[in-house]
Amino acid sequence: VQSNNYSTFYDDQRQNWSIMFESEKAAMDFSKQVCIAKCNSSPVLESVLYQDLLLGEGQGVEGGDSLEVAYTGWLFQNNGLGQVFDSNVNKDKLLRLKLGSGKVIKGWEEGMMGMKKGGRRYLIVPPAWAYGAQGVTGRVPPDSTLVFEVEVRRVKLAKECSGSDGLSVSSRDSPAPSPVLSSDGLSAD
Repeated sequence: VQSNNYSTFYDDQRQNWSIMFESEKAAMDFSKQVCIAKCNSSPVLESVLYQDLLLGEGQGVEGGDSLEVAYTGWLFQNNGLGQVFDSNVNKDKLLRLKLGSGKVIKGWEEGMMGMKKGGRRYLIVPPAWAYGAQGVTGRVPPDSTLVFEVEVRRVKLAKECSGSDGLSVSSRDSPAPSPVLSSDGLSAD
């Protein structure tokens, strides 16, 4: 989906189609539905599916880069979005994470690669890349597929992380809420 609210794609007969949307929101909603349709059409989801909603600006993030992220997470139920199990969108604190550090679920480590500052992405994460067979008590049932909408608000590239004081962004990272690997980090709402 392009920034001018166009989407282009090929059909089964390799014909090229373009759609123009009335608004950025309509274009993003369409992109989310495309991602859900991709998930529903795969016999088994074995890796993270993602769909960019907004591309953002600057350099794409890689392992070692530090990010501050706003997100919402849903359970994937009945071939679509189920209930929200976690979100920091209406909170004061963004989730801080360092890609590749292993502090968040594997699906985030993989699904956020290449995102840019200001970018928004839709992720569908299979159980093996999320909380697996154990789930998270009272929040995420065992073997759950999860859906996240993530927005990168700030980026500190790994090559910029060490300043003259020798401190890196990762040394200031606070214990993060979900989607961290432990179940005790989940927020109450």
